[in-house]
Amino acid sequence: MDAFKTLTGRAAPMPMANVDTDMIIPKQFLKTTERTGLSKGLFFELKTNSDGSPKPDFVLNRPEYENANILIAGPNFGCGSSREHAPWALLDQGIKCVISSSFADIFYNNCFKNGVLPIVLPKDIVERLMDEARGGNHIFTVDLEQKTITLPDGDVISFDVDASRRHNLLEGLDEIGLTLQAEDRISEYETKRRLSTPWLEAS
Repeated sequence: MDAFKTLTGRAAPMPMANVDTDMIIPKQFLKTTERTGLSKGLFFELKTNSDGSPKPDFVLNRPEYENANILIAGPNFGCGSSREHAPWALLDQGIKCVISSSFADIFYNNCFKNGVLPIVLPKDIVERLMDEARGGNHIFTVDLEQKTITLPDGDVISFDVDASRRHNLLEGLDEIGLTLQAEDRISEYETKRRLSTPWLEAS
């Protein structure tokens, strides 16, 4: 998992409430366990016409939000089924941070496990960020080390995040990475166990 420290990029406003995981990545795109190529399915029904052509009004299809890597989302983002493909698809699109007034719990947890930073802010602050993102200059800077968001006009907004999750993102540690940090202790335990209970090693 890539470390997340500071992110500067375009912020795209998506004020729709209750965007569920099937909207984020529809079920027909869940047949793969690969984490690449999923951007094709990201928000598929929202961004694609029935003939396969892009909907020009969808925010991520608009040229001013091309390559946006920050999403300002409506409340209860990521509700619905617990598909880990949802943060995978966001990452494959290049979106590394989602800001909302509320997230569904499972989606919120899955984001941290996969290198996406979900930021919870009060509704009025999120609405202000939406307005800023709709403006001509929609370049934001998210600093996880300082726990701040710098807006296009230079104003700085602070956010809070769980200390252990923040540490894991800063260090690029998923659950496997966390386990491997204790690799020496695990090996030491296994060696002692083989010596003290050799019958457990018998095939």
